[in-house]
Amino acid sequence: MLYLSRKLYFSAVHSYRIDEWSEEKNKAVFGPCSNQNGHGHDYALEVMVKGKLNRESGIVVNITDIDQVVKSLVQEQLDGRFLNKENSYFIENIPTTENIVSYLWDSLDGEIAHCTLHKIRLHENEFLYSEKEDSSMVRLTRKYHFCTAHRLHSEYLSDEENVALFGKCNNPYGHGHNYYLEVTVSGKPDPVTGMIANIADIDQIVDQEISQRFDHKHLNLDTEEFKDLNPTSENVAVVIWDLLSDKLANLFKIGLYETEKNYFEYYGLDKE
Repeated sequence: MLYLSRKLYFSAVHSYRIDEWSEEKNKAVFGPCSNQNGHGHDYALEVMVKGKLNRESGIVVNITDIDQVVKSLVQEQLDGRFLNKENSYFIENIPTTENIVSYLWDSLDGEIAHCTLHKIRLHENEFLYSEKEDSSMVRLTRKYHFCTAHRLHSEYLSDEENVALFGKCNNPYGHGHNYYLEVTVSGKPDPVTGMIANIADIDQIVDQEISQRFDHKHLNLDTEEFKDLNPTSENVAVVIWDLLSDKLANLFKIGLYETEKNYFEYYGLDKE
């Protein structure tokens, strides 16, 4: 089985609000997204299909076939539109990123010949995206940034072994990174709000449990979590999971960029 991904872009306006609710309740639940006049995004859409290689042509499916189906849907239904007012589905369903990705999946599933729809990912902006595969569950990922220093040094290894294993990262005074953290939750969009989880709640939890704890700190010297634990990015990802899992019941994955080249994922013990 081979997997093929195609990316395209569109812009749209949307608003998160329930007309039957008071203005105060809409603001409390949806924050600035409740503005009745709407706000907009430049969306990035990734459509991944899967299929078997055709030995004669050397391809799974013609890219133009994917483009024809996906572009037709996006241009006719989404691009340049005020979704709440100009798309029949979103007149009835709040156009959250989670609902949009579900709508796209339902609209595209089975429509592209010679292949099977595998995954859809929709970026609302650089720090927020949703994705859906062949299940009722939708995933929502929020991206954060924090800066730390650390020294990679294991008490179970000799000084010589630490230098051999970690190299310059074993510098006695430490070194630093701009970490980018992805927190992914999973669930079914609420039929009323269209959300898996309230982004404002996730932001508050991550700020309290992660940013305030680790940002602009030396992990080895300034934190209890790494006082006796080697702060490799693998360990950092596990510690972040442990700090967030009790606060985010639908936590699905932790993704951690140590650098642009180094990325780590952790799904928790119950998903391993």
